[in-house]
Amino acid sequence: MEHVPALDEDLKKTLGPATAKVLAEQLGLHTALDLLHHYPRRYAERGELTSLAELADQIDEHVTVVAQVADARILTFNGGRGKRLEVTITDGSGRLQLVFFGAGVHKPHKDLLPGSRAMFAGKVSKFNHKLQLAHPAYEPLGADASDRDAATAFASQLIPIYPACAKLESWKIANCVDAVLPSAQEAVDPLPPALREGRGLVPLTEALLKIHRPGTKADIEDARQRLKWDEAFVLQVALARRRHADSQLPAVPRRPLPGGLLDAFDAKLPFTLTQGQETVSKEIFDDLATDHPMHRLLQGEVGSGKTMVALRAMLAVVDSGGQAAMLAPTEVLAQQHHRSITEMMGELAEGGMLGGSDQGTKVVLLTGSMGMPARRQALLDLVTGEAGIVIGTHALIEDKVQFHDLGLVVVDEQHRFGVEQRDALRSKGKQPPHLLVMTATPIPRTVAMTVFGDLETSVLDQLPAGRSPIATHVVPSKDKPHFLARAWERVREEVEKGHQAYVVCPRIGDGEDDPKKKQAADEADRRPPLAVVEIAEQLARGPLAGMGVEVLHGRMDPADKDDVMRRFAAGEVKVLVATTVIEVGVNVPNSTVMVIMDADRFGVSQLHQLRGRVGRGSAPGLCLLVSEMHEASPARARLDAVAATLDGFELSRIDLEQRREGDVLGQAQSGVRSSLRMLAVIEDEEVIAEAREEATRVVAEDPALERLPGLRTALEALLDTEREQYLEKG
Repeated sequence: MEHVPALDEDLKKTLGPATAKVLAEQLGLHTALDLLHHYPRRYAERGELTSLAELADQIDEHVTVVAQVADARILTFNGGRGKRLEVTITDGSGRLQLVFFGAGVHKPHKDLLPGSRAMFAGKVSKFNHKLQLAHPAYEPLGADASDRDAATAFASQLIPIYPACAKLESWKIANCVDAVLPSAQEAVDPLPPALREGRGLVPLTEALLKIHRPGTKADIEDARQRLKWDEAFVLQVALARRRHADSQLPAVPRRPLPGGLLDAFDAKLPFTLTQGQETVSKEIFDDLATDHPMHRLLQGEVGSGKTMVALRAMLAVVDSGGQAAMLAPTEVLAQQHHRSITEMMGELAEGGMLGGSDQGTKVVLLTGSMGMPARRQALLDLVTGEAGIVIGTHALIEDKVQFHDLGLVVVDEQHRFGVEQRDALRSKGKQPPHLLVMTATPIPRTVAMTVFGDLETSVLDQLPAGRSPIATHVVPSKDKPHFLARAWERVREEVEKGHQAYVVCPRIGDGEDDPKKKQAADEADRRPPLAVVEIAEQLARGPLAGMGVEVLHGRMDPADKDDVMRRFAAGEVKVLVATTVIEVGVNVPNSTVMVIMDADRFGVSQLHQLRGRVGRGSAPGLCLLVSEMHEASPARARLDAVAATLDGFELSRIDLEQRREGDVLGQAQSGVRSSLRMLAVIEDEEVIAEAREEATRVVAEDPALERLPGLRTALEALLDTEREQYLEKG
């Protein structure tokens, strides 16, 4: 690896220990290179006044504004013993008050004369219903240029505003950047020259100078375009190398046996597969038949029949003499999958048992809370090969779990697992097993290319016949309390028709989850989220009295959880009040109505997931989103969007636009989050798609990147971060 001394040097040497400590602790910046990649959030023009009108939404946040002093006066209090300087600043869109106290009033009183202009930084607070900055830091922008041209140049100069913190204002960060900017000359360019020239991108050194010290707005655009390409390309090369390495691994081809287990299963299916299921199954069977491991992401709408596709793939592997393991994120889901798969297979799931089919196999469950005898038997069935299919939770990853011949790993709800967890399970095969990853959270194409870029993608977007439409309505409980009363009447009507209902709450409320601790600062004035335990009690005593109301949440004893779920599936429990433990995979076709309390506290994709639990049978589904939020609030707009469409891809796009990239990329791909500073996953779809193509081509021609040392260096830096995050999480 080429060493880049000035860029790798600790900031202590350049900036001194005190400043370096703040940059490291508050902003995670340790080296000159880190600081050069701390890009300005926006740029203010000296001649342009920043909008003060927008500050009302930024209470308690640190802001930097450029404004003009309208007036300044010193007031006394405590009989003349105390002094307070009040400065009013304006930008044409609004006014803001600055206050300074005590001995600190004299310097600002001298500096901030009416008509002068400055940059101010501080925390926005409210006093007497007015916005103010108390003791803000400021930097005068004096126009001491003599001739007109110089003055014009000065007025149109772009001032970078950096993401800052309380201990280091934006302009102090700018001074720090100035100190390391000369070392940008030594930055190693990761882009192959042909690619850079072919796309008309500026060299990296120039991009770094232009992003930090632009002369014009065109400079900023040039720099952004170039730096986005760096991020997209280096990330896509990392993923392309992972795909390439995986394609070099040997795997046992797994083909279904004519007249075997898969054929026997297909013959007893009471329905025909959808066109989508047929197509995706063919893609999977083609992958399974090759001698290198399949890596496929199967994304499908809630209820599109993904489990059926996965089960047929597992049966094909069992046919070929191998075993298949399905990894689920929760015990409830693992038990649910085990139940539905054994039901679908019937006597084929009782291989080697009395009354079982000769062609059958054993389907075992393995979870952390199982009793010792059952667990011991399951482990034995796996190591001897008696069990062709195992369904389990993280318990499958433990060292003591051994397989006879693991041929396929199916990971359900991939976003709940890190890459390293799926790799841990794959390492249990004698040779690398095939991998099928499933998610019911529809993922926009660009996120699939970024987060799951090491997987090929299949999409199931067609619902099986017999699925009923789901009507969704927002219930504004504060504005129209009678709507909520009507919601409970609708639940009663459905139960009286012989159907069942879910009521979902954001919190358990069994005394252990203190809402005060959990609430974010911006929610301090909101009441705590509604809780399962309290709502269940109110319903059982009030609007749903005599209806058989029961609760389900993650802190119940596993045996109790399973008991409630089993009785709900059997139709004995009519109304289930639950947390989001029912979000994925729970399949009770007789449930027709769901009421989601405090719906505004859930994400768009999560609401879509939850709603997919109803309308799974022949009767139409109804989902009621209860919220106290005001009609004009962004939260209500989100709920209206969910009510307006059943298209999960459309909703996931809305969801993504409303959340920060970091949340989206989350833990799904270690290290990705830290590397995206300039790239916006939704807006930069084109850059990501093109970077993926270029990366695939570059890696195919030169897998070790021997001819591209700059790219290798950038990649090592990215993977270092990935390894660090991996260790922190481990």
